[in-house]
Amino acid sequence: MVGALFGSGLVAVGSAFNFSKLGSTFLMPLIVSPLMAAVVSLVVYIIFRKIRTVIGLTKQSYIYVGTERIPVVKTINTNEFVAIQSGTVKTITILDKKEYIETYNGKFLGIHFQKILDISHYISAGIVSFARGLNDTPKIVGLLIVINALDIKWGMSAVAIAMAVGGLLNAKKVGKIISKKITPMNSGQGFTANLVTGLLVTTASIHGLPVSTTHVSVGSIFGIGTLTKKADLKVVRNILLSWFLTLPIAAIFSALIYWLLLFI
Repeated sequence: MVGALFGSGLVAVGSAFNFSKLGSTFLMPLIVSPLMAAVVSLVVYIIFRKIRTVIGLTKQSYIYVGTERIPVVKTINTNEFVAIQSGTVKTITILDKKEYIETYNGKFLGIHFQKILDISHYISAGIVSFARGLNDTPKIVGLLIVINALDIKWGMSAVAIAMAVGGLLNAKKVGKIISKKITPMNSGQGFTANLVTGLLVTTASIHGLPVSTTHVSVGSIFGIGTLTKKADLKVVRNILLSWFLTLPIAAIFSALIYWLLLFI
């Protein structure tokens, strides 16, 4: 969107384009926000992990063999697990990593901590969704205001509905890359990344700064992956490349389309 605004704006007004406003209000938040998210998520996760250790909460790993769930300890080789079953210890090689899960042991106020964390994780996802609505919807509505075709309330509703429909139709691939490809995460790490993303994007919205929720989310997840040393740098590199390419490509296409419309 920033690239498209720059391309069409440059063709429309030339040197009268407000370059300083573009840099300070749009580009700087877009560049700084994922870096800040990475640092904050790393620090927050260290704090959460320390608290978990102090209160004595432990993690338990399992694999599924058929319908049976077996407690395991993960070995250095990511495909091997030391399984403890019926008093015996044996090594099992698992090729399908989807069968491997981690849960948290212990109870808080009589409720299993894993259940509390699962509920918190859903709530944190809602926080991110709310934050996205706060920051992303107004960007698109801002472009609708210039034509005065719709009342701003109807424009806001139309954009929000379109975003929801788009997410339901074809957002699965993006979701899988963000949740599974950048770095493997357990539920606690996912909760931390969600919480940091939601808080940072909401804070940016309160101050009127347009940021990318996706950029912040990727930054948060990468921060945790850096700490656990499991981040896939190739995937991160491809994501960064897509970010850098979309800006000039959008600017070129927007400028070209606007230039052609001048002759219609």
